[in-house]
Amino acid sequence: MSEMEKLTINLNPVDLGQIELLVAQGYYANRAEFIRVAIHDQLAKRTDAVNEASARRAMVIGAVIHDKRTMEKLRKEGKRLALRVVGLLVIAEDVTPSLARDVIESVTVHGVFKASGPVKKALADRMAS
Repeated sequence: MSEMEKLTINLNPVDLGQIELLVAQGYYANRAEFIRVAIHDQLAKRTDAVNEASARRAMVIGAVIHDKRTMEKLRKEGKRLALRVVGLLVIAEDVTPSLARDVIESVTVHGVFKASGPVKKALADRMAS
């Protein structure tokens, strides 16, 4: 997944200075690379905790995409979705708000949730905060 989300953090001057020194010494291309590597390393250390928590909550780790065809099939079968995602959830642009409400029972996303404004509004009462 090449798409990135922007994250803003506050650092004290000493930490920032150390990062800039490492960048200046060629250890990292820039501050952003240092921060991405540091976050990746911390997440790697906690992989078991993430996997255990997601399994307990029946969460999908990665990207989940639902389009109109899939959702119409689920509606026809009388199935409802409790979407629990760690990563990226996309409800395609071709999904109408009424179709989303008919099929989606609940939405919990730790990461990024992409859907049209009307679909997000239609699901607002079903989204965990």
